[in-house]
Amino acid sequence: MRFAPDAFFDAALTALKDEGNYRRFADLERRCGAFPRAHHEGGQGDREVTVWCSNDYLGMGQHPAVLAAMRDALDTAGAGAGGTRNISGTTHAHVALEAELAELHGKAAALLFTSGYVANWSALGTLGARIPGLVILSDALNHASMIEGIRHSGAEKRIWAHNDLSDLERQLSALPDETPKLIAFESVYSMDGDIAPIAEICDLAERYGAMTYLDEVHAVGLYGARGGGVAEREGLMDRLTIIEGTLGKAFGVMGGYIAASAPLIDFVRSFASGFIFTTALPPAVAAGALASVCHLKTSTAEREAHAVRVATVRAGLDRLGIPHVDNPSHIVPVMVGDPLKCRYISDLLMAHHGIYIQPINYPTVPKGTERLRITPSPVHSETDVAALLDALGALWEQCQLARLPRAAQ
Repeated sequence: MRFAPDAFFDAALTALKDEGNYRRFADLERRCGAFPRAHHEGGQGDREVTVWCSNDYLGMGQHPAVLAAMRDALDTAGAGAGGTRNISGTTHAHVALEAELAELHGKAAALLFTSGYVANWSALGTLGARIPGLVILSDALNHASMIEGIRHSGAEKRIWAHNDLSDLERQLSALPDETPKLIAFESVYSMDGDIAPIAEICDLAERYGAMTYLDEVHAVGLYGARGGGVAEREGLMDRLTIIEGTLGKAFGVMGGYIAASAPLIDFVRSFASGFIFTTALPPAVAAGALASVCHLKTSTAEREAHAVRVATVRAGLDRLGIPHVDNPSHIVPVMVGDPLKCRYISDLLMAHHGIYIQPINYPTVPKGTERLRITPSPVHSETDVAALLDALGALWEQCQLARLPRAAQ
């Protein structure tokens, strides 16, 4: 019997649905000036919902300065960049944004990519492929883009236990001193919200002659006096070889980048296929990102309001006894522990409460750790927080999920 591709695909998708791990998209339209409100087009018709799982952490995607910069660039330069950066695609907005990002991280240069995923894949892939004998030591919970970049490079990879300094040192010490080494890790890990011991990793890197590659995508804009990330907050940017970030989360627009020494940036620019053969970001996108980066360098209001809102949500969950991962970051993972119930709660939040939180199931997280990943923002009101807590409390009761001892009222 001949292979029947559609039958194979249908069987695989059916198994995914039976496990509760099938991903469904919510048809949403954000409302500029009203976010986190969005209109949801679903089976019950078009209606308003409140988004509680966006990575537009500070609401910069609707900030007046960002929108004005994008409109001006659109009127001035048109829609697209017109090509790759090498072939007519470099505009002044790209050059200015790279200079601003380099300055933000205290580096000599920066390089733009079309996303944080592409930045990781291209940079790690290029370094791993082009540095003879390079060994990349990768944290066990690194993002898929880092894993794919390392795999694509063909370099030797050694995985060290998540945030485990003893395991990292054990593996570093086993390598010959003359072997080129690169430690790849993140600052804020997006699913559990924990933060890497950056200073201690830098200590080990210096002791064993290793380069460092820090992914700050869930930290830039949010931490540090000017939004440079956890490394800026802790005064460590100068000790890191490469800092990678995104423009699509706290900065509210789109794109990714790396910041490093001028020779390293020029090296990646010259050899990375993911940069060389990709059409450049539209000038309007680069201009909007530039406005966002510049604004958050000088304004602390968004970060301060954001921290207050995160603390309020956490305190409310504690009062209700709803289990959530206790971490030092802005990410609030509410633990369900069952894929079907996680999907069910998400559906009921949308259908009955007008609250959108996407369930996070396997393979994004290990089986048995399914969760609702909540991302409070300064554009959520106190009324929004109260509605979220009321809904979660009711659904926890309805689904007969375990509660923790409730915090004092």
